[in-house]
Amino acid sequence: MAPISHETMTVTQAPLLAQIDRSEVIDLLYEMQNGELTAKEAHIDCASWDADALRELQERYIATLAAGGFATGAFSNGVLVGFGVLGHAWIGENGNQLAVELLYVSRDFRRRGIGTQILDRLAGEARKRGAVYLYVSSTETRSAVSFYRHNGSALAATPDEALFSREPKDIHMIIRL
Repeated sequence: MAPISHETMTVTQAPLLAQIDRSEVIDLLYEMQNGELTAKEAHIDCASWDADALRELQERYIATLAAGGFATGAFSNGVLVGFGVLGHAWIGENGNQLAVELLYVSRDFRRRGIGTQILDRLAGEARKRGAVYLYVSSTETRSAVSFYRHNGSALAATPDEALFSREPKDIHMIIRL
């Protein structure tokens, strides 16, 4: 396997997001009930991007970077195999959190530490900007929640209202930097 290189990404690289294969078989979904994480079996074959989902992803990527966010990408032989986007807006009760807006690793490149490297780069940028926490609004899948928990996240005691209203099924977590 070719080595993975990491680089800061720009707005002009939005078309590269189409190279990510987000597909996965989802066997378990989490939900919050009375402040507790509960699990439910699932049998969902999640496909990669359709045209509308890809357009929305690229628009979100561009808008976040244009507003002052940060993006990092992982490349193998010049192909984007993972990326993460750090939001620009301060959130949280004390205004000391920055959100992980997006983080994806292509199916064939998962479980190789690439996601952790991307998250570490986002955390480093957040620290440089003065953040105390990363805020994560994770999809409710076992793979996503397990990834963030493995990387030090805890359930957010108080979910960010704006992010929660946008993504109420997500599992809202924070990572102390």
